[in-house]
Order: sequence, then structure tokens, then C-alpha cells
Amino acid sequence: MVLKSKPQYKRIAQLKTSADFLEYCRSIQADIPFDMDWSMDNNKKFSTEYALNPGPKVGNRFCILPMEGWDGTLDGKPTQHTKRRWENFAISGAKLIWGCEAVAVQHKGRANPNQLLINESNLSSLQNLYDHLITSHQSKFGTSDDLLVGLQLTHSGRFSKPNDKTKPEPHILYNHPILNKKMNLADDFPLLTDEQIMRLIDDFVQAAVWAQKIGFQFVDIKHCHGYLGHEFLTAYNRSGNYGGDLYHRTQFLRAIVEGIRSEAPGLEIGVRLSAFDYIPFKPGENSIGIPYEFNQKDYRYGFGGSISGVDINLQETFDLLQIFEDLGIQLICITAGSPYYNPHIQRPALFPPSDGYLPPEDPLVGVARQINVTAQIKKAFPNMAIVGSAYSYLQEWLPHVAHEVLDKNMADFVGFGRMVLSYPEMPEDIIKGEGLKRTKICRTFSDCTTGPRNGLLSGCFPLDPYYKKMAAYDKLKEYKKNIKSQ
Repeated sequence: MVLKSKPQYKRIAQLKTSADFLEYCRSIQADIPFDMDWSMDNNKKFSTEYALNPGPKVGNRFCILPMEGWDGTLDGKPTQHTKRRWENFAISGAKLIWGCEAVAVQHKGRANPNQLLINESNLSSLQNLYDHLITSHQSKFGTSDDLLVGLQLTHSGRFSKPNDKTKPEPHILYNHPILNKKMNLADDFPLLTDEQIMRLIDDFVQAAVWAQKIGFQFVDIKHCHGYLGHEFLTAYNRSGNYGGDLYHRTQFLRAIVEGIRSEAPGLEIGVRLSAFDYIPFKPGENSIGIPYEFNQKDYRYGFGGSISGVDINLQETFDLLQIFEDLGIQLICITAGSPYYNPHIQRPALFPPSDGYLPPEDPLVGVARQINVTAQIKKAFPNMAIVGSAYSYLQEWLPHVAHEVLDKNMADFVGFGRMVLSYPEMPEDIIKGEGLKRTKICRTFSDCTTGPRNGLLSGCFPLDPYYKKMAAYDKLKEYKKNIKSQ
């Protein structure tokens, strides 16, 4: 469905009762599970342990998803801003911390000049950052024995900006008929060679060895959001060892896993996966998102997507997950699409970032889509530890939905993304039954994305006093004011 007039979606805060919420979901055909009996005194599903097999126990069912702050040093070390964010993850009450944030394995694969970078020169600073996370958790909760912490390893591929926030330096596997034009790349833009990919594999393996030495219990080989790992999954038209059929499109991942098993034995491996994708969207009439025009018969550039470009086909997703299972990968974190070209399916929100578009569907429809795809995956792969995403837009109703998801075995962990930036202790408040602090709940204003899209750091400027008092907030408000006046 393509909207032509400005959408009139109800804000979550307008849905005052459970009945209001459920009736509105029915009216927009958003199939969202909901526990009518959940209360602050009924948290048994959230506080249940999860045991990897083999592997450690995780103390509860809350997971902190990886979130970057665009606030490292130019040589890839953490700053006080980074340290504070990781400390908030540590004291959140969640017992699974997925990657903390994306850390580049090569300088030229950084998404921005302030992204963290793992190399020999930065190991001591990353060690200090990890140690602070662990001691912060221990100080608050008494132990970290049931805390599982990973490091997300990445190369940003076609979205690399390692040296200048305004200057893309893409590394691509194939020429995409829409994204090349969107990024002003020639149709014959040079591709990464097989030899360059083999060197990159070595860098991923070396990064995993360093991560294990620091103390991380797992690494995430990032395959989501349009970054390089994800692009391998869509390299249908690439020739050579890393494109074509699914076997060759997963050669990159399988080689990394083989290297980690050899060089870092005992280190768990996870994958944050865009389980489905849509064609890129752009602002249309009234700034509402519409798909880019595509003059070919079928759209064959979206992993887990349909040839129409705006639907889902999970056959290859299931085939890929079977490969993961055969490789002994237990930890899977489900997401979708990309924040760069179709954010409404990746992180449903009422308010778009500055480079985005108004949502072409009620964001609750996007939440329902991700929850139900994750449930299909959990049903098909019951022995995997499955983390779900896209919960932040639920706001006050997050606990009701999440508890039902866990009760119905639709996922093993509930992932907190943007919500934890504004309200880091929300998992603890839910488990302790202390009630939600409504003034801290994320309302998906997207400032945490608009900031870095315009050269600033990321954070919850509207709700977190730490960011609200920064000069960057004044710059952000001025930028948004100028956008509205155009």
C-alpha cells in the first residue's frame, strides 16, 4: 500500500488502556502478541535463565542490542561518551549484551571517522572499556557470572566513511542498480577482489582473537543493515568464490568461522542478521516513503525478500540459518532491512531521521512484521538462541508484548535498542516490578540518528540530560528547524 496523503497514525501515548492498544492494532491489522495478565508482579518469563548448549547461562531474557555513539577518537579508541554508554548497558539489568556496538576490523571499513576500531594499538583502551562494563555490572548486581557479553565485528562496505563524515569511501561486492545511483557511483564502480576479501577474512579472525583475549565471550559477525556481511548475502550477480549461489555467498562467513574455531577455540560466535529486506525507499508525495523506481522485471537484490521488492520470502533465510546451525552458531539476533535505504522496516518509528521519509505504514505494522518473522525462525530452529528486535516503538506496551512473546516461545530474548538510550534501567525496572518511568520512555523522535547523519554524535538528546545540555543539541535543534522551514 502506498499512501498519498500525510499519515494520521495514532501515537502510542494516545492508547491509554490495553483495550485501546489491542483495538487499534486490530484496526490497522497489526498482529501483535499481547499478555493481558502481565503486571509488575508477574515477571517470571523475563527473569528465567537461558542456557546455551554447550555454553554459559544467561541470567534473564533481556538483551541490549548494539548501538554506536559516533563518539570514538579518530584512531578508533573509546571516549568518556563511549564509556558512559557502555556503563549504562552494564547497569541496565539485561544479562545479554549483544556486541555493545559495531567495532570495525579495518580502518577503511569504518562507518564514520569516530567508529571504534579494533587493532593492536587500541587493545588496552578496549580492555579498559570491557573491564569497566564488567565491574559496573558486578557493583550493581553482585556478580557477572550470568552475564554474557559479545563484541560486534564489522566492515561497513558500501556505507564506509572512515576519514570524513561527509565523504563516502565505498567498498562494494557488486553494482546495485538503485544504491549505486543513490550514492552517485558509476555503473562500473570497482568491486572488492577475491584477494581483498581473503585479507579481510584474516582481519575478522584476528579481531576475534583479540576480542577473546580482552574477555568477550562471543563475537558477532555482522550480517545486517546493508553493511558488507549483509551485502555478501545479496551478491547473486557476483562471479568468483563469493557470489552466485548461497554456498558461495556464505563462503565469507564460513571462512571466518573456520578461522575463529582454529585461532580462538571456545569463543562463541553469533550473527546479527537482516532476515528480510525490501527495495530501497525514498520520500514521495508529502514526504511519505515510496519504493524507488525499478525498470527490471524482478527485484533480485534483497535477501529474504520477494521479487516484487516489497514483500518477504524466507526460504533462503531458513537455508542460511540451517548453515549457521551446521556451523555450530547458536546466537542469532534478528533484524531487517537497512537504516540507510528502508528504515521503516528496520526500526519502526513515527518520526523519521533527517535523511528519511514519513512511514508508509503505521509503525506498529513494522513491529508486528519483525515479531512474527522472528517467531517463524524460532519455530523452525528451536535449538538456536534467538533475539528479537523492533520493540522500542511499543513504548508503554513493551512489557505486555515482550512477556507474551517469551511465553509463546516466539523468541528467547527481547532486544532493547533505542529505548535503552533514553531509559537504560528499563529492564531492571520491569524485572523488579517498580513500574515504568514514563518520562524516560523513548518516543522514537529519531534524534539519535539525525545527529550523526549531520556530523554530530549519537544520543538521546530530548530525554537524557547528559546530551540535552550539550552544544550539539542546540546545533541539532537548529538543523531540524531549518529543515521544517524549507
